[in-house]
Amino acid sequence: MRTTATRRRARTTRRLSLAGAGTAAALLAGLLTGCQSGGSDTEGERGAQAGPRWNTAPASIAAVGDSITRGFDACSVLADCPEVSWATGNDPAVHSLAARLLGEAQVPARSWNYAVTGSRMADLAGQLASAAEHRPDLVTVMVGSNDACRPTASSMTPVAEFRAGFEKALTSLRAASPTSQVYVSSVPDLQRLWEQGKDAPMVRQIWRLGICQSMLADPLSAAAGATARREQVRARVVEYNEVLREVCAKDRLCRYDGGAVFQYPFAADQLSHWDWFHPGKDGQARLAELAHRQVTAAEPPR
Repeated sequence: MRTTATRRRARTTRRLSLAGAGTAAALLAGLLTGCQSGGSDTEGERGAQAGPRWNTAPASIAAVGDSITRGFDACSVLADCPEVSWATGNDPAVHSLAARLLGEAQVPARSWNYAVTGSRMADLAGQLASAAEHRPDLVTVMVGSNDACRPTASSMTPVAEFRAGFEKALTSLRAASPTSQVYVSSVPDLQRLWEQGKDAPMVRQIWRLGICQSMLADPLSAAAGATARREQVRARVVEYNEVLREVCAKDRLCRYDGGAVFQYPFAADQLSHWDWFHPGKDGQARLAELAHRQVTAAEPPR
């Protein structure tokens, strides 16, 4: 009996030893495979979590773009008014993004506005280069309206050129200021702005001076050609916004507004009383509100 029991214990011990060896071999193989394949999924998740995360409370802001960010026609006719800029202004009636994030007392020292009236996407790289010198925590970008607002619809910036310009500008910013976050506003719906002013005789007279003729020329015309032209301009704006979304999505520190500005239902009383096209003070305040909501959100818009 003792001999039989001893033999059974010996066989059991051998089986356990073989099982343990097999387990160890399997673990070793798994480790080797993990090394060869670049790590496990868990390690990849840890790496992603360790990457840069969006800061909802930036301590400095630089703004780039066109006449909207310069507050053009918001205070007086045919003049910039950066103090009411949605991005960096210090007018309490607007309560700009900078004022909301930094506090009004810090706006002069911790924010910079490099937007230029009339700018197009081709000008963005130069503006971002100036902004990068400050190593800002946040850069706001609002550009594209002038790429669509041309003397004719056929002279609008081609979509491929618009994309190349944005990619180049963002790449240059990353090289100069790697940790700067970028908030990208969508291009406004120019057709909606046309709808707000087209029925007012005085507004039509002002538009004849040359404002955004690709959209605003012959504002009351319902002819097929005029209608098709307006639809073409609006379609181009939609394409520009898709470019902004796609390019921004490739940069972990870039946040597109999800079309918030394009979708915002600007009313006539939110537009400039000099051209009924650019945002007035109330329109600038609405832009600041939209931007603050997006910048301080825990997650980007869907």
